[in-house]
Amino acid sequence: MSRWQIQTSEDLGVRVRKRRKELGLTQIDLAGVARVTPRFISELENGKATAQLAGIQRVLAALGLDLYLEAR
Repeated sequence: MSRWQIQTSEDLGVRVRKRRKELGLTQIDLAGVARVTPRFISELENGKATAQLAGIQRVLAALGLDLYLEAR
């Protein structure tokens, strides 16, 4: 199990893109599986800070990733 510290929307975008590519998915493939638009995937991967959490959760689930919060 890998863990990554995500401090910015850009950090999240980098991890999403890397995982998508590891799985051999295009943005269009991932959008279909996650029930979001290809534009949403593009904006998420490019670190757009206004992405909706519900969409992010669907994308992460489609990529087999979990989201955790941890107290510092």
